[in-house]
Amino acid sequence: MTGTPLEELRRLCLALPETTERLSHGEPTWFVRGKKTFVMYADHHHDDRLAFWCAAPPGVQQELVAEDPARFFRPPYVGHRGWLGVYLDVTGIDWAEIGEIVADAYRQIAPKSLVERMSQPG
Repeated sequence: MTGTPLEELRRLCLALPETTERLSHGEPTWFVRGKKTFVMYADHHHDDRLAFWCAAPPGVQQELVAEDPARFFRPPYVGHRGWLGVYLDVTGIDWAEIGEIVADAYRQIAPKSLVERMSQPG
């Protein structure tokens, strides 16, 4: 990791096609085409933990929370929709894995035409 968790998460989110960032509910949040949220930063907003919340494919939230509740959780407000919470205050964050989680979140929200651009160079 070369920066803070926020800087790393920002880098991953903004690398995706037509992604923007703005504050939402007082936290940095990333949007597809400025409209649909796919990742929300959670800097101690609802508890004393640093995390992010993101869209997730069906069943992934339940699978990851059951597998590793020290790293993953069901976030408030959006958890009932299958969104995943990922703690960023744990030791040994695997940023490649976080990048895959962020890309999966994007795929859940972005239109097909933008998802297709993810695999295209430049």
